Amino acid sequence: MLVVKLGGNAISGEHAAAICADLAELRRGQEVVVVHGGGPQASTLQKELGQTTTKVGGRRVTDPATLDVIKMVVGGKLNINLCAHLLKAGANPVGLHGASACVVESRRRPPQVIKGGPPEPVDLGLVGDVIKLNDALLRLLLKEGYLPVLACIGASPEGEVFNINADVVANRVAVELKADALVLVSDIVGVLRDRHDTSTRIPQIRNAEHQGLIDDGTLADGMVPKVVEAFDAIDSGVARVHIVGGLSKGDLLAEMAQPGSVGTALLP
Repeated sequence: MLVVKLGGNAISGEHAAAICADLAELRRGQEVVVVHGGGPQASTLQKELGQTTTKVGGRRVTDPATLDVIKMVVGGKLNINLCAHLLKAGANPVGLHGASACVVESRRRPPQVIKGGPPEPVDLGLVGDVIKLNDALLRLLLKEGYLPVLACIGASPEGEVFNINADVVANRVAVELKADALVLVSDIVGVLRDRHDTSTRIPQIRNAEHQGLIDDGTLADGMVPKVVEAFDAIDSGVARVHIVGGLSKGDLLAEMAQPGSVGTALLP
């Protein structure tokens, strides 16, 4: 079982077709679930609509107008386009979002202190926390040979809809489905010792090592929650997590065959 999270840059840039080709190949040998975001595209549409994108500690503040943008971009255009790429590659995708049979059941996140934000609790608005998954639906689709494609949107049984960080959704899916691996795909090639030099990529990081990398500043900004949440998933039973980016055809296959050969593999 493999869970792959695709960031917005990964699914709309030049690498999308190559990634989808590798996903289709991986699906022939194992069950695969895809989770995707769309932050950059949402920010672009907000700008075009005259909205201001507000973030605290890297987390998007989501008012009703912003949530409408997330629905249009993430739950709509990007999900459809990604499924189309996967169809072309020979996979059998099914596009989903939180309101699809409450597959990502959520509740509104209460105000809380955010790392990298102010010292007082922050209300992020219509941002959700994952309560549970409709794993029966996911397992049914997987059993019948489909490839679920989850937009990072949650919903409550009462029909409330929430924006959720895609890494958070992917981590939860990986834990609940007891994934052998979780792959986080973005435009970053992995964890770098020097964030401006891709040749400093760290091939593998063990659980006992990551706090030291935070303390010495190697892990900074958005990479901190990504790595911390990834090791939380490992502590909860996911065998390993891969951070990869800038993928060409065959790169995802290579990273799965040899962890750390293309990106950074996070290991127990």
